[in-house]
Formats: sequence, structure tokens, C-alpha cells
Amino acid sequence: MIVKPFKGIRPPKELVEQVESRPYDVLDSEEARAEAGDNEKSLYHIIKPEIDFPEGTSEYDPRVYEKAAENFRMFQDKGWLVQDKADHYYIYAQTMQGKTQYGLVVGAYVDDYIEGRIKKHELTRRDKEEDRMKHVRVNNANIEPVFFAYPDNAVLNELIMRYADTEPEYDFVAPIDGFRHQFWVISDAKDMATVTEEFGKMPAFYIADGHHRSAAAALVGAEKQKQNPNHNGTEEYNYFMAVCFQASQLTILDYNRVVKDLNGLTSEEFLAALQVNFIVEDKGTDIYKPARQHEFSLYLDGRWYSLTAKEGTYDPTDPIGVLDVDISSRLILDEILNIGDLRSSKRIDFVGGLRGLGELKRRVDSGEMRAALALYPVTMQQIMDIADSGKIMPPKATWFEPKLRSGLVIHKLSE
Repeated sequence: MIVKPFKGIRPPKELVEQVESRPYDVLDSEEARAEAGDNEKSLYHIIKPEIDFPEGTSEYDPRVYEKAAENFRMFQDKGWLVQDKADHYYIYAQTMQGKTQYGLVVGAYVDDYIEGRIKKHELTRRDKEEDRMKHVRVNNANIEPVFFAYPDNAVLNELIMRYADTEPEYDFVAPIDGFRHQFWVISDAKDMATVTEEFGKMPAFYIADGHHRSAAAALVGAEKQKQNPNHNGTEEYNYFMAVCFQASQLTILDYNRVVKDLNGLTSEEFLAALQVNFIVEDKGTDIYKPARQHEFSLYLDGRWYSLTAKEGTYDPTDPIGVLDVDISSRLILDEILNIGDLRSSKRIDFVGGLRGLGELKRRVDSGEMRAALALYPVTMQQIMDIADSGKIMPPKATWFEPKLRSGLVIHKLSE
């Protein structure tokens, strides 16, 4: 894989906690407005600039994109964001519930995405791609990073751990998620050469989170290649910003389902229908979490049930068919509940595992939802196997946590 260091645009150390933010796509406009409050230095003014307009202004209004660029220029003019004078790689560490994962911030190569060496496991929507492409174009920068995984590498791990023993450039606990975020600058020429060389030996990167941002960044880079009559391949727009983590360090949480109705069935009829393909066990009123793959938890009428998929209901040799998200979609949501399209159905909602199974219970007990289904999380190896096979994960299959904070470093598409 081809990577390069770059001259990051970053907040001064004393301003980082005022600038940094959650990613643009994990909160809506009103949440961003509330979080930014009266903080004029918040990155939300660049990544969610509709907050600078009257409430109800569409985030897709052309004026909103122009405001993003205006604010990005202002942040640099006021010294809230400052460009490094030399090319660097960076290390970004996140600590959640005592576990730390370390990512290398690099310029990833546009052609590696276009030619399929940066592998995806989700479908992207063209409208969402176009939104992010407009944002990249108007700012001439990757304001927010994408999130890649790579096969474990001992040389890179040793280098990262060496830096982790030193004083970080940034070190803070984010107010919303309560997770610790640390950041180091790699400026040593030998260390930078090692990063370039070790990534150069790898056959692929895997998109963990940020499929639309990856597509948008790469497509804008490809556009710029075509538009430049003197294009020679060394320009900054040939690269986009990614944080690359060792696959074994990543945490994937369960991504659970709540449904509004039982498709006309009584609870007894629903449980009887489940027994065709699952071993159903009543686990009582205490919250029950699935303990292994192919086991599910059902919450219905104040009770928890264990559902274990019977042999023969899935193909263990099929990287998609063996997934619990596929088994539950086929045999429960589609076959029994007649919920076929998870992307568009209004009868189902999804709950990220960070909220816990108590959130499933709450939404059913409130009467908002009729039943809840908890899944055992997919593994990073399963994601990599699917990406390698050229297949696509079912919708709403993965929930990575912690999310990358935005605003720690920005990549400009020109010198």
C-alpha cells in the first residue's frame, strides 16, 4: 500500500479541546448546534456549518458548503488551526474502558481506493457520497479522517509503542463519550521511512468506518487528476487522510434491532415460528446477552429468550451466510416478520451496542417497540474475509467504538 506523510493542519495544543468534535455523521444539526453552544472555535462550524444559519436550514443548502470554506479559512487566519511546516505521520490513540488502540495517521493513495486495494465491506449511497464530495471540494481538504484497519505488523507496533512512552502532543478526555484521546507527531526521518516501507509491504487496507468519506475523498482526488493537464502523480490531491489501526486492536460492538410489531402474530405464535429454525430457551426477566456466535437474545413481553440457530440453517463456508446479521435477517426479520429491506423499513430501528441491552429493554417496555433482538458482534476477521472475497456485509452489521474525534489534524489537497 502506498502512503505518505503530510503537512497537517492542527489546533495549537492549548486550543485542541475547544476545536475538536465528534464526526459529522454521528449527530444531527440540532445536536451539533447544542454541543457547539457559544464556542466559536468548535469544528462543528466547519463540518456542520448549518449551525451558523437559522434553525431548519438544510445541511445541503449551497450556502452551507460555502460557509464551511469561509469558516475553515477563518480558523486558519485566527490561528485556531495552524499548518505544520514539514511532512509528518501522526499517531492517534483512543482509550475506552481501559483498552487503548493506536492508529497511524497517513495520506492514503487515491489509486489504491479506485483500484480496489483499499477494501470496503459496505455499500455506499451516491447522495451521501456527493454531499461529502462537495465538502472536500469547497474546502480543498480532508477535514475529517477515515478509519482503516490493517493486518497486525510487529515493526509498526514497536514504533508506535516507542512513541506511546513519550509525552503526547494532545491528551484529553472527550466530554461526550468520556474516552481518552492522545496524539503524537512523528517527525524523525527514519521513523517516517519505516512507516512508509512497512505499509508498502501490505497488499490491502480495510475500511472499518467511513465508507462515504473514503469514497468522496478518493473520487475528488480522481477528479483533480483528470482536471490537471500537468498531472504527474506527486500532487497532494493524490492522497487522502486516513487513520490506520492494527486489526486486532479494534473493538466492534453488537448492533442490535428493535421492531415495532410482530407482523400480525401473537407472542405465542411468534415464539412458535422461531422454533422452526432456532432452539428457544426462556431465560427469565434478567437481561440476557448472547454469549457466542449464532446465539441471539430476544426481549418480548418482559422476558428474555435465548435463540440458538439450528445446524443447517446457515452455510459455515459462506462468509456472508455465516454472519449472525444475515441469519437473523433471513430467518426472523424477513421470513417471520416480513421486514425485507432493512435500509428503508419503518418497522425496525437499530441500537448501537454502546447503549447496552438496557436500552433495548427500555424501548420495548415503553411501548414504542414490540420486541428487541440482540446479536453477538461480528469480528474484524469476518469483515476482512468478506472484503477479500469482494462481497458486501448486510446493512447495519458493524458498530465500531470509539469513534474518531475530528479536528486533531486536517489534510489539505494542495501545498
